[in-house]
Amino acid sequence: MSIKNRFVFSLIVSLPMLVEMVGQPFGFMLPGGAWTMFLLTTAVMAVSAGPFIESAWAAFRHHHANMDTLVAIGTATAYLYSFYATLTGKAVFYESAAFVVTFILLGQYFEEKMKHSASGAVSKLVDLQAKDAEVMRDGQLVKVPLAEVIVGDIVRVKPGQKIAVDGVITEGTSTIDESMVTGESMPVTKQAGDHVIGATMNNTGTFLFRASKVGSDTLLSQIVEMVKKAQTSHAPIQKTVDKVADIFVPAVLMIAILTFTVWYVFLGASVVNAMLFAVSVVIIACPCALGIATPTALMVGTGRSAKMGILIKNGEVLEAANRVKTVVFDKTGTITAGQPQVTDIVGDPETVLDVAASLEVSSEHPLAAAILDKAKADGRTVTAATDFKAIEGKGVQATVNGQAALIGNDKLLADYALTTELSRQMTKLQSEAKTVVLVGLAGKIIGLIAIQDAPKASSAGAIAALKKRGLRTVMLTGDNQRVAQAIAAEVGIDDVIADVLPGDKADNVKRLQADGPVAFVGDGINDAPALTTADVGIAMGSGTDIAIESGGIVLVKNDLQDVVHALELSKKTFSRIKLNLFWAFIYNTLGIPVAAGVFFALGLSLSPEIAGLGMALSSLSVVASSLLLNTSKLTSAPAPTAA
Repeated sequence: MSIKNRFVFSLIVSLPMLVEMVGQPFGFMLPGGAWTMFLLTTAVMAVSAGPFIESAWAAFRHHHANMDTLVAIGTATAYLYSFYATLTGKAVFYESAAFVVTFILLGQYFEEKMKHSASGAVSKLVDLQAKDAEVMRDGQLVKVPLAEVIVGDIVRVKPGQKIAVDGVITEGTSTIDESMVTGESMPVTKQAGDHVIGATMNNTGTFLFRASKVGSDTLLSQIVEMVKKAQTSHAPIQKTVDKVADIFVPAVLMIAILTFTVWYVFLGASVVNAMLFAVSVVIIACPCALGIATPTALMVGTGRSAKMGILIKNGEVLEAANRVKTVVFDKTGTITAGQPQVTDIVGDPETVLDVAASLEVSSEHPLAAAILDKAKADGRTVTAATDFKAIEGKGVQATVNGQAALIGNDKLLADYALTTELSRQMTKLQSEAKTVVLVGLAGKIIGLIAIQDAPKASSAGAIAALKKRGLRTVMLTGDNQRVAQAIAAEVGIDDVIADVLPGDKADNVKRLQADGPVAFVGDGINDAPALTTADVGIAMGSGTDIAIESGGIVLVKNDLQDVVHALELSKKTFSRIKLNLFWAFIYNTLGIPVAAGVFFALGLSLSPEIAGLGMALSSLSVVASSLLLNTSKLTSAPAPTAA
């Protein structure tokens, strides 16, 4: 039976006893007296309190005590004593057992409703999916259910329609609202060759796209799966809470026994009154609020971050992000836009470009793409080189038109000499924050190609915001020191570690960890070792191809501003967890002496039913506190300062 149905049953069956309590001063009594109350309370105990008793018994069999142990013992004590009192003609308090169960179930019902609201991020994400799609089949466009769309299908999307699955536009242009998935508020213009994301909204134009990811492989499905895992995960602090609860429950039972003993033996109270004090202690101390303090805040925090395009994997990552002292950035594609362009060619432009393009035609490196784009723009015919051989950490060499050729970075200077003019030009270009590629032919360097990858518009502002939060910023790059320093100066990075080979990035992260926890921000593919080595790995997503496995946090929008937001939201969520735990623990701790009758002489005491209501309100207050995370403001990164 659901919590709601158990509550409704308990409420209805308990109402006659409530009527008697209210009517007693006016002489109203239930027909059948104590025996009627016995039957009503028995029904409540069997149906509504049954799961509490079963859970407590299962815990007892495993030599363990949980929160249900306190509820079960408190209500069962009140019920069994009242039955004994009925047989012996003494005063009964069946209503205490029935009302405690009713109030606890009321609290759990509202808690369940509020937790459902807190976890609404997942259901809202699932609801974003399109239900069907117009797909090209046998030369005709036909509408099919979403589940029937397969990779390679050509799909048509009209204005106002949702995009069914992830894919690449083959024909047409449009503006697309991706805010529901990426959190980006402005519509994005898309044309042939651009990626589109399933569940986003087409605004203006009609276009065709080829499906590349369907079903569980789509970006939305990956996001939903990650949010689900995050919301059911446990932060390390929860283990401490569980240990406290393991000690707390037996301690409360001992305090309850001590309370009964002191009141009955030493203070001369009646058995009924001593029992009421003991039961109140058991009920008020039930640490339900402690148990939900962490998961509810985690649920709200990860849900809110998902709506912003920030995917936090689990509670462990969230807690680690709260302790970060240093943020380390990869350069290309992270601080910079990752779209380098050739800006200068030193030497004979045609020969240098032809040799470079021949060597790079099979490479997937961003710098290679820039060289090939330049060759294509200049109308050069590219002939692939042969006999490729890698020069570790320096570049590649091969045969071009029967001659030995090479291309690489300035580490080649250990093997080849530059003319005075080329050396001067190289220094000048590097001081302008340009990456310089050396091109060689027939055993000598014949020219230079300068490539520049400008910082993203958000980089300087995001880094300034991180520094304002007291975090140290470091750039870790394979580029040379001079270029790295120029980029760092432009965006405000504190320290630079340059000339780092890809395989050595993780080692540098380890060295930085000696000064405190480190977050590493990278593209999630080339930087995988560094991302997994860091205390918190933050992978920059690309909208459709997210390296889920690499980072503990994934930024869907590929925007450095979200690094600030991710760390800030993690801190706010963890702070809320600690606040929830503090108030839940303080509530239980302060409530025990009141329930035990320590302040009875001052007229301050708690009956079991009021203690049950108070415990329910305690749980509700913790859930409400967690929900306030949805309204807490995040500070925006300051505007970039002029370089």
